[in-house]
Amino acid sequence: MIVDSKNKRNKVTNMTELNLEIARLKSLQKDQELFLKNQFVLLKHKVEAPARIANLLLDRVPGVGMLKGLVQGIGKATSKNTKGDWLTKTLQVGLPLVLNKTLLKNAGWLKKGLVLLASESAASNVNQDNVSSWIGKLTDIIKPKKKKKKEKLQEPVIGEVINPAPPHHPPMITAEESVQDNIYGIPKDSEAY
Repeated sequence: MIVDSKNKRNKVTNMTELNLEIARLKSLQKDQELFLKNQFVLLKHKVEAPARIANLLLDRVPGVGMLKGLVQGIGKATSKNTKGDWLTKTLQVGLPLVLNKTLLKNAGWLKKGLVLLASESAASNVNQDNVSSWIGKLTDIIKPKKKKKKEKLQEPVIGEVINPAPPHHPPMITAEESVQDNIYGIPKDSEAY
C-alpha cells in the first residue's frame, strides 16, 4: 500500500488493501459524526444559556408563571390550525378586521383582545366541509319535496314468454332433454359429445 502524503489517502493495489481502506474510512466517518454531534450539543447548550438564565430569574418573580401560561395558551389557540382551507384562513384574517370596524369600534383594548381571540379560534373550527353541509341542510329544508310516482308493475300474461331468447339463437332445451338418449350423461351441446 502506497501512502500519498499530500492528500493523506492510501493508494490501493489489491483487494485486501481495499477492504482495509474501506474499514479505515468507515471508522473515520463514525469518529467525525460523533465529533460533530458533540459540537452541536455544546453549541445548543451555549445558545440556550441566556434563555435559561432569564427563565431562572423570571421564575423568582411572583405572577410571571401565570402570565407565561396565558401567553402560551394564546399561542396554541392561534397556531393550532395550520392546515386550514382557504375559507378558514380568510375567516381568521377577515373576521377580526370586520369586528374591529363594526362591533368593537368603541371597545377597550382588553375587550377587543378577548373577542378577537375567541373569534379567531371559532373561525379555525369553520371549514369548507362544515359550510357545504350547512348549505345542503338548508336547501333540503327549503326545496319542496317532489312526490314520487309509483309505477305499477305489470304482471305477465299466462302463456307469454318472460325472457325470450335473442334472435338467431338455437332453441333452448332443458337439462333433462340435453342428456336424454345418452348413456354417459354428457349434454348434447358439449364438446365431448
